[in-house]
Amino acid sequence: MTTDTAAVNKTLTLNGLRFNYRDWGNEGALALVCLHGFTGHARTWDTFAEAMRERYHVLALDQRGHGDSEWATDYAPERRVEDMEAFVAALGLDRFVLLGLSMGGRAAFMYAAKNPAKVERLVIVDIAPESDAAGAQRIASGVRANDVFDTPEAAVAASRQANPRPPDAELRHRVINNLMQRPDGKWTFKYDIALRNGSGARVTPSADDIARAWDSLKNITSPTLIVRGEASDILSPENAKRMERTIPNCRVIEVRESGHSVPLDNPTGFIEAVRTFL
Repeated sequence: MTTDTAAVNKTLTLNGLRFNYRDWGNEGALALVCLHGFTGHARTWDTFAEAMRERYHVLALDQRGHGDSEWATDYAPERRVEDMEAFVAALGLDRFVLLGLSMGGRAAFMYAAKNPAKVERLVIVDIAPESDAAGAQRIASGVRANDVFDTPEAAVAASRQANPRPPDAELRHRVINNLMQRPDGKWTFKYDIALRNGSGARVTPSADDIARAWDSLKNITSPTLIVRGEASDILSPENAKRMERTIPNCRVIEVRESGHSVPLDNPTGFIEAVRTFL
């Protein structure tokens, strides 16, 4: 597990919202932008960033409503693409590597399809335009479960019960950096409560949205890697292969001993797969 000394948290305003991101330095190098998944945050990339920062200028964004970025009223996938476009413009990025997990992977492939000239290489982690129903239901049920804890340790224990795969240090790091203390002394997650209470803030793609997303993948021009967790219940082998066929310059790799949360479940295997591709 990494220390906090290598990265600096920075803030900026994008599309009227305050965003937090972690800047790992090495400004003269090619930028590598990392987008976390639903329920995640920028610090979920710390171990990966530590491994890549000597070669890349790693930038990990807290997406709207997550981590230390501001909560919003609109969480449509298109807003996350617009946030990425504003982030790229604000930092003056030219061509860069783009990597995203799950929700962040969807934002990544949507951005790359809309802005192909900007993306040097693209890494999409365990997501396609459509998800397996069982996995989507598992995630939806999980976020509607208990999200208030007496102590941070109770939150870690609940996360361990939900996922037995991650190394202890990785799981603790992800959970502890995703918590905030309420006025009553109890602990809850940082990401917007509207995304977990069934209010409808989470936007599920329609059949037309899914069809358009599949078609848009043909616009991606950068070399692309699809990383699938061997035991994923979100990205099926069939949809991974369909992405490989649809994106012009694309290949798929499976990481063993991992489910949907590949960088969390098997950080070493994930780093090896991505480093080899990059």
